[in-house]
Amino acid sequence: MSVFAMASSVAGFVKVRYLMDKAIIDNMVFRFHYRVTSAILFVSCVLVTANNLIGDPIACITDGAVPGHVINTYCWITHTFTLPHQQGKPVGTHVAHPGVGDFVQGEDETRYHSYYQWVPFMLFFQGVLFYIPHWVWKTWEEGKIRMITDGIRGAIVGPKEDRRDRLSRLVQYFIDTLHMHNVYASGYFVCEALNFLNVIANMFMIDAFLGGAFFTYGTDVIKFSQQDQENRTDPMVAVFPRVTKCTFHKFGPSGSIVRLDALCVLALNILNEKIYIFLWFWFILLAFMSGAALVYSLTILLLPSIRETILIRRFRFGTPAGVSALIRKTQVGDFLLLHLIGQNLNMMMFGELLDELSRKLHLGNNIPTAPSTLELSPIYPTDKLRLHKETEA
Repeated sequence: MSVFAMASSVAGFVKVRYLMDKAIIDNMVFRFHYRVTSAILFVSCVLVTANNLIGDPIACITDGAVPGHVINTYCWITHTFTLPHQQGKPVGTHVAHPGVGDFVQGEDETRYHSYYQWVPFMLFFQGVLFYIPHWVWKTWEEGKIRMITDGIRGAIVGPKEDRRDRLSRLVQYFIDTLHMHNVYASGYFVCEALNFLNVIANMFMIDAFLGGAFFTYGTDVIKFSQQDQENRTDPMVAVFPRVTKCTFHKFGPSGSIVRLDALCVLALNILNEKIYIFLWFWFILLAFMSGAALVYSLTILLLPSIRETILIRRFRFGTPAGVSALIRKTQVGDFLLLHLIGQNLNMMMFGELLDELSRKLHLGNNIPTAPSTLELSPIYPTDKLRLHKETEA
């Protein structure tokens, strides 16, 4: 199976999932975790397992003393190594390749490399980890937003009578369940915290996986790009060496043990180094965005004034007095439900929803009716009496 076919399969899965889940139940940063990051990790997993992209992941040279397929298999399933004290020396005069030179077994320090066996599994496992908070929230949410906004969701809405009926039922549902959504909101905030903890934990996991080299990997690469061509040492080669050594022991003609040193070309590391430098920058950016989103959610949780500002600026409706009255009548869970509903309705429908909601909650006429051709509900007797008195006056 070609790499393009496998990547297309992953892209097709993401696209189908997106089309099936039309209701928006989270924010953009949340979606960066389970849609963008998971897709990046799964595609990276596909790339490092595609043999037709780079050929054999390892190829070892033994001058014919051991069959090629034997030494390749042995060095792949065990480990290879480089020599830290040989890093940075001139290639071709002092060492054969960066980190590859003469050494005394048992005396010189060696750095073993066996992570390349686990890179695909690690990438796939991380992709699953970034999807888990979304799965938890989706399970907790139970399709509430999708069900209560069915028929009025999106920019295109249905027939007028149907819209009026569905919007009236949505307003009545909100009133009947007022102050009953705090547990619902707590699940969302917990999953947002899981997103932040997950990206931090993944960074520490990769750092341990690469032998403590991940946290400084990106900064080292940036410094390397700014150095002179003649005097610089590529940090990507130190973390992901392209040529390593491998020791193979076998019995000689007399029955004595013969040690064979092989040079192994790790073509797979050309991909690994690029994948992990991208992940370094992406995880740093994602950690900052997730931290900011978590702080934003905490301010919503603790400060009613922030919730009021969000309704005024995000949805651009009503007067400050009307918004303040609506915030005083609702709790955090009610606000989150209202916020998610607003993300799924167009501005006109959401304005009409808030106008009807404020009227039924007896907030007065502080929030003006949004422009609409809909007649949401019949005028109540008290409203008729008020209108009659205003006409006579």
